[in-house]
Amino acid sequence: MNRSFTRISSPTLQVILKGVLLGFCLVCRTILVLGQTETQADQVVITTLNQKTGVRTTENGALQVNVSPADVRAFKARGWVRYRDFGARGDGKTDDIDAIAGAHAFANQYGLPVRADAGATYYIGGKERTAVIRTDTDFGTAAFLIDDTDVQNRNASVFLVSSGLQPFLLTGITSLKRNQEKIEVSLPGPCLITVTNAHVKHYIRFGLNQNNGAAQTDIFMVDRKGNVDMTAPIIWDFDQITDASALPIDEKRLTIKGGRFTTIANKAESKYTYYNRNIAIKRSNVLVEGLEHRITGEGDQGAPYGGFLNIRDCAYVTVRNTTLTGHKTYSTIGAAGKPVSMGSYDISANRALNVSFINCRQTNDIDDRTYWGILGSNYCKNMLYDGCVFSRFDAHMGVANATIRNSTLGHMGINAIGSGTLTVENSTIRGNTLINLRPDYGSTWQGEFVIRNCLFVPAGGRPSSAALIGGSYSGQHDFGYRCYMPERIIIENLRIDDANHPANYQGPAIFANINPQLADDSYQEKFPYSITREVILRNVTTASGKALRISDNPFMFRQVNINVQ
Repeated sequence: MNRSFTRISSPTLQVILKGVLLGFCLVCRTILVLGQTETQADQVVITTLNQKTGVRTTENGALQVNVSPADVRAFKARGWVRYRDFGARGDGKTDDIDAIAGAHAFANQYGLPVRADAGATYYIGGKERTAVIRTDTDFGTAAFLIDDTDVQNRNASVFLVSSGLQPFLLTGITSLKRNQEKIEVSLPGPCLITVTNAHVKHYIRFGLNQNNGAAQTDIFMVDRKGNVDMTAPIIWDFDQITDASALPIDEKRLTIKGGRFTTIANKAESKYTYYNRNIAIKRSNVLVEGLEHRITGEGDQGAPYGGFLNIRDCAYVTVRNTTLTGHKTYSTIGAAGKPVSMGSYDISANRALNVSFINCRQTNDIDDRTYWGILGSNYCKNMLYDGCVFSRFDAHMGVANATIRNSTLGHMGINAIGSGTLTVENSTIRGNTLINLRPDYGSTWQGEFVIRNCLFVPAGGRPSSAALIGGSYSGQHDFGYRCYMPERIIIENLRIDDANHPANYQGPAIFANINPQLADDSYQEKFPYSITREVILRNVTTASGKALRISDNPFMFRQVNINVQ
């Protein structure tokens, strides 16, 4: 999404907002509503002419919505609108996206909730049209068929949960320090701050999907006086800042309930042309409750998906009692010129804070390796799985603080790089390792791991030589930052189900062989790796009866203090 900003200084912001509010209150019969994706197809013109209520598409692709004065009064008196009011057929054949978008546009204007019609099946074809949600929405038991076999714009969301509050650029912030507690700004209220330094590259990816990295980025929350929420602290030192923006945080929760969504999968060429025909959430303080998403029509080829629930540039989003589906894995030729499996996601989170998944499931087998892991995330802080059964947890370009509890993770397990504390408790992990530090981003975690009351089933029960902490680091690649192993690892009440193991199995290792070449003092790292200082073990047992050992490469971990309590 490319946002349009007007550069303003913080002291004048409140005056401008008051003026905008006054002007908004003076708007009368005709209103132009622009969706945040800023495409022509998201333009909606609402009129209240003395004509039949309905929607139509204008020559320039805008949606024309007319609501008769009588219906305006009726809808406001009833207190909510439904898709049928705007011409939706709900027969599973007629494309209802214009009626759906029109209903939400009218509801947004008058602050009315939206309800789908019970028992309806809404067909959504390939037209480039996004329904913008800014009020509570109850999809109920209605079904939605999203047909991706022939789309005008694969990047156009079907639904966009957005805020009426607009982002603005900040001036005067020239540098930042890690864990800085305050920035010198005056704001209209709590805001999500995003800062970048285009002159520094981080996350310079290594491997089959290698790249030249991304601009140094951080995202954090502040109150109106600029005090940083230290539960999601600033994690980088910024010598300079080339861009800083603020996005006000909505104080009232918006709720989206129900809905039985089915994506008819695309059949495009298998390459990195991600489809984002989804529900995009770009508003803070949102609850998604009781939604279901399934996938049909996956064939021999297809382009990957960027997440049916795509959460970005926001804070305090909870997804609860929701059922999702893993996507079939397709291969292509990666940046290194070799075949590579493409990540394809049903959930993605980017530049988002305090995102929680509670009592969520996926429809397919979490151990089925023909389906990609269900979550991908970048630049997030304070992520939570609680009571979830998913194929994996994953943090690509860093997570600061994450918790997995009361959950079961399948064949892709826990993959993460980041900082702060990664807590795993009361959970079953069925991946190749208990926690895998992603090698493509430096196998780095600046902080600690806490593992309590868990069951580790290596490789889902297939024969394997178990290792708790996985990763790979040669010390020869510049990722754009110093790389760390967790300084301290606490493991308490862990059961390792390693009964099914190879004949030469020596017992589970705390650390995988992260750098086989680092076998003596002669090996030189161009970019030194900070090794774990302490591992605390309390009540670790194995089904094989074999003792826990440090690694296949004890030299690399020779200075780690193993504290058995």
